[in-house]
Amino acid sequence: MSQGATAIAAEREEILLPDLPIIDPHHHLMNHYGMRYEIDDLKADMADGHNILATVYVECRRAYRESGPAALAPVGETELVNAIVSALPAGRTDFCAGIVGHADLTLGSGVDAVLDAHHEAAPGRFRGIRHLAAWDDDDTVHMTMINAHPAVLDDPVFREGATRLAARGLSFDTWIYYTQLPDLARFAHAVPDLSIVLDHIGMPVGIGRHSGRRPEVFDAWRHGIRALAACPNVVVKLGGFVMPITGFGFHERAIPIGSEELARTSRDYYLTVIDAFGPDRCMFESNFPMDREACGYNVLWNSFKRLAAGFSEAETNSLFRRTAARVYRLKY
Repeated sequence: MSQGATAIAAEREEILLPDLPIIDPHHHLMNHYGMRYEIDDLKADMADGHNILATVYVECRRAYRESGPAALAPVGETELVNAIVSALPAGRTDFCAGIVGHADLTLGSGVDAVLDAHHEAAPGRFRGIRHLAAWDDDDTVHMTMINAHPAVLDDPVFREGATRLAARGLSFDTWIYYTQLPDLARFAHAVPDLSIVLDHIGMPVGIGRHSGRRPEVFDAWRHGIRALAACPNVVVKLGGFVMPITGFGFHERAIPIGSEELARTSRDYYLTVIDAFGPDRCMFESNFPMDREACGYNVLWNSFKRLAAGFSEAETNSLFRRTAARVYRLKY
């Protein structure tokens, strides 16, 4: 991680509601793309902080197999993560209790072999796959390494692959931009039995061709979120807001943002999603280490707790634990 990220991670606040049980349903372990964030780094960020019962690991294209069929290459990531956490002593947090790997759904029915291999690699932890679908016409926003297919969610073969997930009761995570929310709604209607997880609130982009248009972007994003909420098989992860792509520039600040300001800045976005989907279809996420470039772990979760202050106990438990436990079939 960068020196800046290290300094931000060191910024700590007094923990709000320290006994509130939490499942962190979205984090990575990285030693690639010029970033290093291993299990000990995650433990350090969590130390003396929030009551994290369990976490869910989400794929980040790490440790792919270098030999054998190309379709099975992503199984190497599941193998590595399962090996890392299997060697850990029992502790307060069940790290990577769920693992979300990657499988190329454009394989159609051929994805079955990949899903079998993921399950064999981590039979007690494998919960589903993530297939990134983010696409933008602006090269400053779009990253071809994430997705090279501008309309992958409408691809009949991709949808056939998705039905194979649904048949096994596995979940489907994806990351898209706000302009693609109608695409995801069509996909959700086409595969109604699939449990779909929208990562990072459908990303209201604030850079490139979207910069300087925040009210317009917000209105388009809000409309897309409300329409998507009509699909009962979709849930949303509330996080990713401090990433540079939102255009708020949190990562450029000399003094890291605190939880009060972060809650105030992100409130309209998160409450819009919760109002549309309901707490039982939303879950707060850390998205670490990606969000670590701008915000400390304990600060981030404090901001979520501030946002949830007006909700009932049952609603709060859904946002912080129960939705994640249901979607990823965890015991907590």
